[in-house]
Amino acid sequence: MIIKDSERLSYSLMTEEDADLLFKLDQDPEVMRYINGGNVSSMAYIIDVYLPRLKSFTNQKMGWGLWKVTIKENREFIGWILVRPMEFFSESQEFDNLELGWRFMQSSWSKGYATEAALAISAKLVRQQSINKLSAIAVEDNHASIAIMKKLGLSYIKTTLHKDPLGDMQVVYYQQRVVRAE
Repeated sequence: MIIKDSERLSYSLMTEEDADLLFKLDQDPEVMRYINGGNVSSMAYIIDVYLPRLKSFTNQKMGWGLWKVTIKENREFIGWILVRPMEFFSESQEFDNLELGWRFMQSSWSKGYATEAALAISAKLVRQQSINKLSAIAVEDNHASIAIMKKLGLSYIKTTLHKDPLGDMQVVYYQQRVVRAE
C-alpha cells in the first residue's frame, strides 16, 4: 500500500533502518508521558523489543505498520502513525478492526499534523473491503489523543483494560464503523 502525500506531509512505512528515528522520538519524557509514565527508551530497547514487535505486525500490502510522517517542505521526521489489527498481541486478533495510534515530536504538537496524517492514512485503509472498523485507545488523561480520535470521527465505546505483553493499561476505547457507499 502506498499513501500519497497530504497537504503538508509525506508517508512511508518504517523499517529496522529507522531505529535512530524511533530512538530520537522516544527521548522526550513528555512524548512518553502517556505511553509509560515518561520513561525514555534505550537504543537496546528499540533494537531488542520495539523493532521485533514492529516487524511482527508490518504488512505493506495491508497497510499495517508504523507510517513515518515527514514534513514535505524539509523532509523532517516528526512522528508516526500506527496501523495494526486490534488485539494484535492476543489470541483474538481483529483483522477487520484496525487500530490507529500516533506518536509525534513535541515540536510538532498543536499544528494539526497528527490529525492530518491519521486522516490521510485512514482514508486509504477504509478502501479495503475487509476493514469494517477503525479504533484507537488512549489513557483517559491523554486529552490531545482523544481530541484526534474525535476529529477522525471515532466515538467513545468503553473504558477497559488493554492487555499487552509489555504491560496492561486502563484505557478509553474509541471506534468508528466503516460505511461504504453502495
